[in-house]
Amino acid sequence: MHTRHTPNEIFLWEVPTLLVFANFPRISARITVLLTFLIALTFVSPAYAEPPYAKWGRMAMQQTKQHYPQAQIVDYLHVGRIKKTPTTSEETFKLLLQEGNRKRALFVHIEFDNNTEKVVRITFDERA
Repeated sequence: MHTRHTPNEIFLWEVPTLLVFANFPRISARITVLLTFLIALTFVSPAYAEPPYAKWGRMAMQQTKQHYPQAQIVDYLHVGRIKKTPTTSEETFKLLLQEGNRKRALFVHIEFDNNTEKVVRITFDERA
């Protein structure tokens, strides 16, 4: 015997389909946000990009190793950049040196030409 179903009746196998379609606007919005985020990530600069002072930091460490060959550089800090003259700037780095049990701070100042980036002078300021 076959029973007749009214148009408002919902069959059990139709419930999952109805839930998906009922939530479609929310699901669609979430997918749009996710895709937008993923696309934006492809245009973001990589996290490993070097800061503008990296070149000068490497130079500060190389020069320090030449002037203090027995010491180990155990810490490094970029203090900042200042404009020395209208044509030159100076990068300053604080390096922590260790020689045996003795630790000392060394400030390395690198003055360079703004246009050519040629080094004008490198000075060391040692502090205990």
